[in-house]
Amino acid sequence: MLTQFSLQVALAQDQGHMVRLAKLVINASQLENYRSILKEEIETSVKVEPGVLTLYAVAEKDKPTHITILEIYASDEAYKKHIQTPHFLKYKNATKNMVKSLELVESVPLIPGMKIK
Repeated sequence: MLTQFSLQVALAQDQGHMVRLAKLVINASQLENYRSILKEEIETSVKVEPGVLTLYAVAEKDKPTHITILEIYASDEAYKKHIQTPHFLKYKNATKNMVKSLELVESVPLIPGMKIK
């Protein structure tokens, strides 16, 4: 699965897209509620926003409260639009007390031009 992430990131960066990893730690007592809210936000964003190309969330197997989201946007402008949408703002407000930490990591491809099968 990580290989597919790497390929998606490489393709996106090669096309001038914005790519980042969001690394979160969630309060264990709120994990199921957080996952439900995240699922709704991701599904809505990908469905209704043409500039949101990929939002793919995974949890660490041995640390399920540690979540990483691969984010790929068509452009910086698409990202700026995304964070102003009602569904994103609903997610941020609903989860603000569930998130113990958040790190946003701007990413670059390791193999530019690599395509996804």
